[in-house]
Amino acid sequence: MNKITFYEERNFQGRSYECGSDCADMSSYLSKCHSCRVERGCFMVYDRTNYSGNQYFMRRGEYADYMSMMGMSDCIRSCRMIPMHRGQYRMRIYEKENFGGQFHELMDDCDNVQDRYRMPNCVSCNVMDGHWLMYEQPQYRGRMMYMRPGEYRNFNNQGMNGMRFMSMKHINDSYY
Repeated sequence: MNKITFYEERNFQGRSYECGSDCADMSSYLSKCHSCRVERGCFMVYDRTNYSGNQYFMRRGEYADYMSMMGMSDCIRSCRMIPMHRGQYRMRIYEKENFGGQFHELMDDCDNVQDRYRMPNCVSCNVMDGHWLMYEQPQYRGRMMYMRPGEYRNFNNQGMNGMRFMSMKHINDSYY
């Protein structure tokens, strides 16, 4: 059973909210969040309700002042549990919206789309197997987006206006 606990104050102080699954709107449980503890599993946290806005990946561990480190300014509004995936990982990335332009199929991490595939960026994708993190910069840096199996024709529809992804990695059991 996955479990994350959010705390209003730094160092796990103040009111808390414990969660083991998806929560589309946490604002009724906490007015702010400065620290959290992930006891089991992995989660994505979002600074807007309904799993939108900036996203941050949370794996097992203690984050005594995590929110200020990531610049979230007290505003975790939703979280999504990332289920463990056993099996292969497979994703097709596309250069343009609606699966247009050149494409490549990935089964492992890619630290730089430009260097590996001579593709300027990734603007749409189809995740066939596994769960992935996509980053706006090479070497797994910058803003990120969680991708679960499905078709993503336009990243703007995911609340990531103007985002183009340059690196991606699969979420495997080493994170749990």
